[in-house]
Amino acid sequence: MQPSKTSPYFTAARLRLYSYILLVFIVLIYLANAFAPLHLHVDSIRYYNIKDCLEFGCNPNSFAGTDYLPYGYTALLITLSKLGVLSAVSIVLINCFFLFTGMYFLQKLLKPFVSTFLVLLITLFNWTVIKFCAHPLSEMQYIFFSFASLYSFHLFITRKNYLYLLAAFVLCICTILTRTIGIALLPALMLGIVWQHRTGIKDLILKNKIIVLFAIVLLSLLLFFAKQFKILDYTNNLKAPFQKGIFHFFTENLKFHFTEITEVFFNAPYKKAADMLPTGVASLLYITIGLFLFCWLVYAIVMKRNKLPFYLKAYLFFYILIIINWPYYDPRFWVPLIPIIAAVYLQTPFNLYTLLRIPYRISVVIYLLIGISAATYYLWMGMDHHRFSSRQASGVYRNEYETYFFGQPQSDTAKKIDQNVLEILKKYD
Repeated sequence: MQPSKTSPYFTAARLRLYSYILLVFIVLIYLANAFAPLHLHVDSIRYYNIKDCLEFGCNPNSFAGTDYLPYGYTALLITLSKLGVLSAVSIVLINCFFLFTGMYFLQKLLKPFVSTFLVLLITLFNWTVIKFCAHPLSEMQYIFFSFASLYSFHLFITRKNYLYLLAAFVLCICTILTRTIGIALLPALMLGIVWQHRTGIKDLILKNKIIVLFAIVLLSLLLFFAKQFKILDYTNNLKAPFQKGIFHFFTENLKFHFTEITEVFFNAPYKKAADMLPTGVASLLYITIGLFLFCWLVYAIVMKRNKLPFYLKAYLFFYILIIINWPYYDPRFWVPLIPIIAAVYLQTPFNLYTLLRIPYRISVVIYLLIGISAATYYLWMGMDHHRFSSRQASGVYRNEYETYFFGQPQSDTAKKIDQNVLEILKKYD
């Protein structure tokens, strides 16, 4: 392509260069977060408490002894502890490994369908991915196992080797053990097999009795060990919105998740919007946009122009179906879906419509600029103990961080210090 005389700064070669600079920048930001203090979240504290309970013992009736978080991520924490390397540094580095390797698996799968480089940029510049990659939480491990499972299934489809199918299901179990919502993978993989052989499913069953038997055994084991896998705890939670009435489901549950969708899709945290707009206006805006995006996403999954593999769309559908019924609010629930949603978005033929072409490109630029802002903000916050103490987790653990850093809380209004949180900082920062 000849350089443009009118816009020399936006030739294809220069755009590729700018894109690679952005990628290097964001990767360095992710790695630099390893030098920040330990990022605590309410679920991080639960994981550390479960880990200590399993490793050192605890009262079986204590909260940690009965907590329903699955043991997959706790197993990682115990492994790092046994190796003597469980710290804020190792958490961030291994999270980066999980994220980058998981994205490698997904890009290999997506390569024939969309611009995988753009999917990578959209994912890495999302504020939720940037934020939670620095936390001791299971999202990045989940990304690794779920995308490894999907890629193994892709290899089974393309190479017809049943070892890859076995690997896909083993990795699916690892995904479920990491986060119970990984159960969404199971019907997606099974339906993927049916879809792939939809014209000769009867012959497939007759010729592959061992595979059918394996699937039956796998489902039976999941049902038999549902309690040990923490599946029953989550199904009980899923019932909660409906037990309070269908009106509560629509007014509370869907409100939560439509807000989350808007936060993730536009790369704009609700709290930031609420600081700039009247609370009622911000809430109504995010819910309305989220409703529109949800409807678009469901349509985009099934539209004929969407050439993504059936099993990938099935996984996206089942994951959304579960999350939309989950009775809690947290945009991080959507982190494992961001790369797939990005791929669906990029399947939308914006370039076919002149009126949409410019807004689409502007939206990508704004999205990336917000991502740059979020990345630099989290790094800037982590490099100063005073700033980090008052802003990490919205200052919920300020007293504990300041006591850990400076020997005592720096606020005159401090009245309480959570000794459990303080001990976690002392042992694992």
